[in-house]
Order: sequence, then C-alpha cells, then structure tokens
Amino acid sequence: MGKNEARSLAEMILITDVGSTTTKARLFKKIGNEYRFVVSGEAPTTVEAPYEDVTLGVRNAIREVEELTGYRLLVENAIRGVDLYATTSSAGGGLQMLVAGVIQTMTAESAERAALGAGAIVVDTLAIDDGRMPHVKIERIRSLRPDMILIAGGTDGGTITNVVKMAELVKTAEPKARLGLGFKLPIIYAGNIDARDNIDKLLNEDFALKIVDNIRPRMELERTEPARNAIMDTFMEHVMSHAPGYDKLMNWTSIPIMPTPAAEGRMVQTIAKLYNANVIGVGLGGATTNVYSIFEGRFVRTVSANLGMSYSMCNVLKEAGTENIIRWLPFEIKEIELQNLLGNKMIRPTTIPQSLKELMIEHAAAREALRLGLAHHKKLARGLRGVQVVRTIGDMFEQDSGLKTYLDMMKIDILVGTGGLLSRAPRRAQSALILIDGFQPEGVTQLFQDSVFMMPHLGILSTIHPEIAGEIFEKDCLVRLGTCIAPSGQASRKEESIRVTAKMPDETTLTEKVASGDIKVIPLKDKEIADVEISTSKEFDVGGGFGRSIKVRIRGGVVGLIIDARGRPLILPDNENERRRKLVEWFTSINAYPR
Repeated sequence: MGKNEARSLAEMILITDVGSTTTKARLFKKIGNEYRFVVSGEAPTTVEAPYEDVTLGVRNAIREVEELTGYRLLVENAIRGVDLYATTSSAGGGLQMLVAGVIQTMTAESAERAALGAGAIVVDTLAIDDGRMPHVKIERIRSLRPDMILIAGGTDGGTITNVVKMAELVKTAEPKARLGLGFKLPIIYAGNIDARDNIDKLLNEDFALKIVDNIRPRMELERTEPARNAIMDTFMEHVMSHAPGYDKLMNWTSIPIMPTPAAEGRMVQTIAKLYNANVIGVGLGGATTNVYSIFEGRFVRTVSANLGMSYSMCNVLKEAGTENIIRWLPFEIKEIELQNLLGNKMIRPTTIPQSLKELMIEHAAAREALRLGLAHHKKLARGLRGVQVVRTIGDMFEQDSGLKTYLDMMKIDILVGTGGLLSRAPRRAQSALILIDGFQPEGVTQLFQDSVFMMPHLGILSTIHPEIAGEIFEKDCLVRLGTCIAPSGQASRKEESIRVTAKMPDETTLTEKVASGDIKVIPLKDKEIADVEISTSKEFDVGGGFGRSIKVRIRGGVVGLIIDARGRPLILPDNENERRRKLVEWFTSINAYPR
C-alpha cells in the first residue's frame, strides 16, 4: 500500500489520551487535500474508584466531540464514525517498573535508560553495589508492587555470578503485580547471554519471563532497543489487559495502546528530525514531569514521577522547598498559605486557578518542576560509564567525562513544551517565561509549544501515518512562541551587557541595548525573519565566546524576540523587596501578567 493510498483510507481520525487527571479526545479530518485538527473534547479520567473503568472518561470526552461537531462516533459500545481510532495512556500511574542491574553506574543505569525510553516510570533501581543489604533489597522488591521488572547485568561472555544473584533476590522476594492478582508478574531479562539458562530456571515458573538481547553486550556498547520493544509489547500483553476498563478500550482499537510519554517522545524526535536540531522537550503532566532530549543524534527520556502539576503538586513542594517556589512570586505569602493552596490542588486535581495569585503560584511551582526535572535528566544524559577513554596530558586535571552530562545548553536549538499547564496558560508569554526560567537556555534558542496538548495524539499517529502527523503538527499543533537570546555569564555591576541589532522584515534596522539583569522584547511575529547581530560585553558569551559578537537569522513568534540579559546561571536577588521588584519588572517587560 502506497502512502497516497494509506492517506485516502483515513479521512477522519479520532485519537484519545487517557491522562492521570484528564482524558483528552482530538478529532482530525481531511479537508480538501490537507489534514487538519478539527475539535477537542475532554473529561475527567475514570480509572479510580468509584468508577474504575477508563472507558467512561473516554466516552465522555468523545461525547463532547460529538456535541461540538454533530458527528455520531459512539455506536453500540464501539467507535464507528471514524476511519481510524487510537489511544495513548498514562492513567493509573502509567507503566511502573523496577529496574535491577549489577553495577549501579553502568548496567543498572543502561537498564534505567531502556525503561525510561519505553515510557515507563522507574520506581526504583537496584544494583549489587548500591549499598543496601540483601534483606533490605528483598523487602524493597516485595513492597513496591511494580507492573514489570527489568533485569540486566554483565557483558556477554563475562561472569554470570552477580546477575544471577540479583535474579535470586527477585525470586526470594516473591513480588506481586500492582494490577491484577491472578496473573504472573512480567520480568524482562536483558543481561549476559551466558546466564540465560540460569535465569530461565530461576524465574520462568513463577513469572512471565521474556529474554531479549543484552543491553550492554560489551562495555563500550549500549543497545537498549530490544529491551524497549519488549517492554512496550509486554505492557500491552500483560499490564494493560488487567487495568480497570482497559480490556474494553483495547477492543475499541486495533492499534496498540501507547504510553503517553512514549508518544510525546516520538514527537520530540520528529521535531529534531524536521528541523535538524538539538532539542529539549518537556511534558509537564499532572503526576509526572517527562523530559526528552535529542542532542547530536542521541535520544534520552527521563520521568520525574514525583513532579507534577496536580496529583504530585505536594511532591514538587517537598522536592523544591517552599523557599524556592516563593522566590518566583512578586508578592508576600506565608509558607502555610502556600502549602494549603498546593495541597488543595493535589486533592482536587481537576480544579483550575480562580485568581491571578493562584495562577502565579502554579506557574512558580511549574518553574521548579522543570528545574528539578532537567537536573534529573542530565544525570542520565551522559556518556557510558566504565568505558576506558584515551586521555592526554591536557585531560589529567579534568573530571571523569562520564560523570558530566553531554547536554550543552549553548548548543540546544529548540525548547518545546507540552502538557495542560503550558498549553492552557492564559497568555503565551507566560509559558515562554516558564520555559526560560525553568530550563535557563543559553545562546540563541527557539521556543515551541503544543497548542492544545495534542503531541501525544500525533505521536501515536506518527507510528501509523507519519506524513499526516507531520502535516497536522506543522499547521495546528506547533505554536512558535519566539526566540530567546540569553548570554551565559554574570555581570559584576549593572551596565549594558548585550546589544542586538536586527534588520527587520520591513528593511528597517532596530537596535536594543539591554543592561545586565533586564529582559526586553523585540516584536517579531511568526513567519517573520530578522537578520540579527548580537554583541556582548566581555563578561558574557552568546555562542561565539566571551565578548565576541555573532550574526544569526532569527524567526519570530507570538511573543517575539526575547533578550534575556539576566545571566546564567540565573540568580535572583537576595533582598526580598528587590527580588519582588525585579520579578514585576520581568513580568511587565514580557507582558506575562496583567498589571
């Protein structure tokens, strides 16, 4: 079947995402010769008591689409009115996995990357050398109740002793699955091939064992794809079939249900491919914060399961600390009041802010979730541990490169954000500033945003019709917020730190001089291009070196060209009054909030 024929068979497409808080339905349709997003419907997710049936929330979301369009899509407990129906899901906590390896910083880390890349939430990572006594590990395995376990360890042809010991700990613990007591807990073995017979004898009788290629067949080689594919397949075969109502949902679609983070990650990879760019993306969800990076061809995904904007809001408060959230607020607030407001969001996850004050508090928490999520991400976005590297005399005094992330914010071309809080921000300038403050980009960085949270929907669509998904992404999903120019470095005093001279689309030349600690915006609309020369003082670097100028061609967006001269790392004033004054100044300069 050719591409044109495949396109003609799917003129109306319905895709749902069963999120932890909200179930989102998106309808796409062929209009003339192009595919476009038509309408959305949303409803609370119904995976928990008293409903315990995800199809109820899916029905309600689809009914909203029916009411808005006049189409009849649900007929006799099935979806009939479309040519293609597919769904993603992160409800019920998503896919929760326990990862076990031999060496914590080597095979266990590789196994964690494989699990995260498959869209899983890693509830714990065990290793022979993690410092925990065997009985402590056994108790931990027994108490977690994961959906699946991934065991890895040892290079092919090496010793099998340690990876077998880890398998013995798992067998001794007799872990039970989180969902469904009447089926065997799935275990995927992706370790030393010489240990396969031992692993089979130990685990095959009591668990649903699947053996795949070794994640680290050689010390210098990491091969996560076979384990990732096995996780996805096992997720469908064993886990989803036992989740509340998923058996019915699976009968509605012939397309395998995909974890929401895996679908988001696929679209971030698509963006990197479309623009031939280094990209960092974030899915800011209700229960988790997923960070994705494609840097010089390497894709890494991490999930911070304790950082979210509804169910996990109090975990953001705990991880970040009250003072770190308050530092983003331009008004005085008592710690107990902040804790109560965020606690209310956690126990009433579907509520929305009722005042500007509450909105700014949620945005402050979002900045911290992004900051912590990126810090977590950088711990896995690094070179392989244990690989011997030829070092020169010039390297003798440098730290081990394996300990440091390879992500260079100066070389990140695009930041893209998705998730309810970012997509639904009342002003696009708010989500732009949240991305800038949370991730602190350096140099010249484009800012993208998902228009109405449809990246997961397009992610699963791209596995079936990639050309249709790309077309809809460009026309209806992608919102270009603008471009951020942010020099790295710190000024010793308040003075001009950056000068931007832009040849505008109307052939006029505009020059902006920005003092250190300030933000300015040059109006530059989407589809408008400006040729820009950027020069900095000797204390700052914008990509060409400290004090050196660069010339770039910049595309605008709905916010414009944002010149951020606050320095990197971004340091807020210690004085309370000065800090609040600067926040108001920054918010005003980008027109983020009403005065």
